[in-house]
Amino acid sequence: MRMRIPGSANHLRIVAMTGLVMAAMTLTGCGSAKKELTTGSIPKASQQLDSLSGPQLNQAVEGIGQAYARNPRDRNVGLSYANGLMMTGRNTQALAVMQQVAIAHPNDREVLSALGKAQAAAGQLEKALGTIQRAQTPDRPDWRLYSAEGAVLDQLGRSSEARSRYRMALQMQPNDPSVLSNMGMSFVLSGDLKTAEDYLRQASQQPRADSRVRQNLALVVGLQGRFQEAEQLAAQELDPQQAAANLQYLRGMLAQQNSWKQLSSQDMPKKKS
Repeated sequence: MRMRIPGSANHLRIVAMTGLVMAAMTLTGCGSAKKELTTGSIPKASQQLDSLSGPQLNQAVEGIGQAYARNPRDRNVGLSYANGLMMTGRNTQALAVMQQVAIAHPNDREVLSALGKAQAAAGQLEKALGTIQRAQTPDRPDWRLYSAEGAVLDQLGRSSEARSRYRMALQMQPNDPSVLSNMGMSFVLSGDLKTAEDYLRQASQQPRADSRVRQNLALVVGLQGRFQEAEQLAAQELDPQQAAANLQYLRGMLAQQNSWKQLSSQDMPKKKS
């Protein structure tokens, strides 16, 4: 049974798009089974970024930026720098970095994939779709690119095509948590929160599930009004201050659309007239 929230469709779309962009950023173009946006040679840096607090993350990104300034043609540094910039919300700058890296490495599938993700994060969705599709090759298809393509298609409102790409990715990489998470967020876009939760729970139970997958699960649980459970899930991934801030934002978002009242009243018996 689908659970829909009247009056909050626009906010659901914004939240789900944010989750999809975040999930797409965890997908590599080729050659690595890591769950970060990274090649096999730089996973440690990405994992460190993912675990840092806000001020620490900003400081680390500045350090990577200095390395990038010394050699903007360095592929791995450019990928790591763009990833850090997107994690700190500097999407326009991340796109500029990836454009420079792509000029230096025009035939690198992972670079093209990362460029597509940067374009999507910067709102250039049609360009992102074209870039990711060019990075894919029919004779050597990459499941990560299928998932990244699906994330962009979802943001373009083409959910049926998006889910087809996720299924193709899952055929090649069964139970991958990043793909399952993308599929879950796709159902958030259509307001089917129950199905979304099913996929996100499956994703979160995988051994390679990262913090962002479980945060997406906490978000979807919160969107269904189960704030105590959502807070417990968020607290497992974030420090108490960050978890409280996330839940405060979520409550405020739902309150703007009067969704909290609607959710709370769904389980209440109707008064007889």
